[in-house]
Amino acid sequence: MKNSLGVLLSSLEDLRDEQQASGSFSVNLNILQYQAERIHNDLVRLLGSYRLQQNMLSAHTEEHFVRDLLDDTIARYVSIIDGQDISCQNNAQDISGYFDHQLIASVLDNSVSNAVRYAKHEMCLNAVYCEDYLVISVHDDGPGFTESMLRQEMDHSIDFGGGNTHLGLYFANAIAALHNAGGRKGFIKLLNGGQFGGGVFEIWLP
Repeated sequence: MKNSLGVLLSSLEDLRDEQQASGSFSVNLNILQYQAERIHNDLVRLLGSYRLQQNMLSAHTEEHFVRDLLDDTIARYVSIIDGQDISCQNNAQDISGYFDHQLIASVLDNSVSNAVRYAKHEMCLNAVYCEDYLVISVHDDGPGFTESMLRQEMDHSIDFGGGNTHLGLYFANAIAALHNAGGRKGFIKLLNGGQFGGGVFEIWLP
């Protein structure tokens, strides 16, 4: 299923390139590509959550240049971002950090996907060092997180009985916690405000 979704996403990207070459644009294609990306990300999180429950997932940390990670993340969504007329900037400082590139990229994919869904016109990715943590954040100018979402961020549980399982938050926090150094573990934060006055997702890595 994961491979089939990969083929679908690749085909959608090829179709978009053909449309751009002919000077045409389809809103429906933009919606289809975005929803396919969401399904792909959901599947990645489900597989990752299963591996977490089976103690089969661990973080293999190496040094990475953070701006490159954020550039790669934006590049995966650039056609969707442009198609929705959203401005997206990489405002990361020129810093490096020690983390599992694949795991953190999967967390950022989910966060950027959500930001694209709610942003009106602007969003950005940022990275700084704060209190000896590497803090990577995603900001948008949307309506921000609801009170229930902010409470859920403190709980980090999965609610299979509700309309939203919050699997993304559970997975993000678990991935953050796999990163540890000097007795400290990573964690996530949800905030309202930030650079554009909307929602802010932060992942703190020691």
